[in-house]
Amino acid sequence: MRITGPTLAALLLIALGGCSRAPQSTSGDSPDATLVGSAPGATTPTRPRAPVPANAPVVLAFGDSLYAGYRLDPNDSYPAQLEAALNAAGVPARVVNAGVSGDTTAAARARLAFTLDNQPVKPVLVLVGLGGNDMLRGLSPEQTRANLEAIMTAIEARHIAVMLTGMLAAPNLGPDYSLAFNPIWPQLAKAHHAPLVPFFMASVIGQPALMLDDHIHPNRDGVAAIVKATAPTVAAALTAAQREHIPG
Repeated sequence: MRITGPTLAALLLIALGGCSRAPQSTSGDSPDATLVGSAPGATTPTRPRAPVPANAPVVLAFGDSLYAGYRLDPNDSYPAQLEAALNAAGVPARVVNAGVSGDTTAAARARLAFTLDNQPVKPVLVLVGLGGNDMLRGLSPEQTRANLEAIMTAIEARHIAVMLTGMLAAPNLGPDYSLAFNPIWPQLAKAHHAPLVPFFMASVIGQPALMLDDHIHPNRDGVAAIVKATAPTVAAALTAAQREHIPG
């Protein structure tokens, strides 16, 4: 399905606006792992989380509400469904949810060290999914780029591999903004030799059946669609990271 500029603009801005308003409850493997509980509008009952093999490598999902799982049971969030998909495909992994709703790249940069320091097991791979709230707030792409650069550099300094899931600017922000904002992710991925999903929401934009009844965030089926589109890239990144992983 082709999404027109105005439609994409409206959907992006609405969806990202929801990232700032998402209720939060903190639980999980670290103080920063925001796992948002169920709320009216979660369309289907949750599925039990599949067992994870002992000593499976850890993937840390470090992002905003699109990782955190707005209005979803924790088992239906992107990290949880990604974990299930990877293990079902024969790629052992424990995916830790470190998504915080409303996070800008600056806020995430400020909490990164604390988040990494408080992981019981050192991650082999960190997924970084940030930048949408920067766009919503009209922050300069230069700030977004600088913060993401700093986040990636800090992760790599700990001998942890990093992967980016990208964002696109809403067309109604103008061509100058898009020209400065959209290349951030591919350029950083190239500079850091990091795997990239160019646009995290590509599988659900313009598809109401894959959204919650707020028409803002993906429902469980929407998350499943995103997982289906992104899991192969994550699996390849994890496999490559394990070959280069330095314990400790």
